[in-house]
Amino acid sequence: MLIPPPLSLYIHIPWCIQKCPYCDFNSHALKAEIPEAQYISALIDDLDTDLARYDMQSEPRKLHSIFIGGGTPSLITAPEIKRLLSEVEKRLPFAGDIEITMEANPGTVEAGRFVKYRQAGVNRISIGVQSFQQEKLEKLGRIHGKDEAIRAAHLAHEAQLNSFNLDLMHGLPNQSIEDALSDLQQAIDLNPPHLSWYQLTIEPNTVFYYKPPTLPDDDDLWDIFEQGHQMLAKAGYVQYEISGYSKVGYQCRHNLNYWRFGDYLGIGCGAHGKLSFADGRIVRTTKIKHPRGFLDLTKPYLIDEQEVMDHDRPFEFFMNRFRLLEACPKQEFLDTTGLGFDTIQETIDWAKEKKYLDETETHWQITEHGKLFLNDLLEAFMGDED
Repeated sequence: MLIPPPLSLYIHIPWCIQKCPYCDFNSHALKAEIPEAQYISALIDDLDTDLARYDMQSEPRKLHSIFIGGGTPSLITAPEIKRLLSEVEKRLPFAGDIEITMEANPGTVEAGRFVKYRQAGVNRISIGVQSFQQEKLEKLGRIHGKDEAIRAAHLAHEAQLNSFNLDLMHGLPNQSIEDALSDLQQAIDLNPPHLSWYQLTIEPNTVFYYKPPTLPDDDDLWDIFEQGHQMLAKAGYVQYEISGYSKVGYQCRHNLNYWRFGDYLGIGCGAHGKLSFADGRIVRTTKIKHPRGFLDLTKPYLIDEQEVMDHDRPFEFFMNRFRLLEACPKQEFLDTTGLGFDTIQETIDWAKEKKYLDETETHWQITEHGKLFLNDLLEAFMGDED
């Protein structure tokens, strides 16, 4: 039997000051004043439409986390963020310890709003630093400088949020090992409760894809990761996810829900959602991408809905679950997929023989060897349609 997992909410704000050359997210460079009141109202209407469509109004599920992403959500004023969160809470009860994260760029004006965002209900900020070196920031198309990034971190401390995160990239164009580790040391010195430290990847449909920059070679990338990982561990950061490091007790609960195959409503331009139902269905949803279309109320917000079929569920479950470094409870597979162990036992046995997985009576754990062959492991869970 499928047991609906914890529910989160993802809210997408699509506007940025300018589009970064590495970014493949659904973001749109700002060409005029943001129609923020109209957009917030549309977000609330989008949520109402989902709740009615999936019959979630009579017995609303409790929200455990909210993530306001983008784009640059911190371009929206605090009063409108407060209105949005207030309207959400009227429709879906908040867990007592709900985590509400908002992404922000470390521009001076935006960073100064942190206290107001906290007063509006946001209790966690994720600051997109990416680098502390001016040359690298310019290459990445970022509009802030080193001093603004440092100031934003100080302001996040002063705002008395429950937590905050710094986003930092490595493997940047023409980046030396020393440059990458210097960036990381600067981030550690700012003492954020959470650090997202991830390698730049070149994605299709980005400027970098069509005009590839010169990136560090594989040997340098490995040295950056290995030495950086040691620096983070020495500073008290625990790696709990491929690119997620936190002090004890400060893991990002919203992201944990994604990786544990949890449920999430997705509202806003291009937002994705995943919902499970007691009748055994699992559906994935996608909303209309462009702001103009999203704000045209003659069009539906939902542009795609796909049911996750039984033969796809093992791959989807493990694709998410093996991103985490913690052991995977076997019961979680039964509860969130609605499948039995018989559907995956042959693959589990193969993975154990290959030394990709360890198994106890209650858990599976990907091995260090298995991490090196993660794609092979995941592909083995891909089902064939009957």
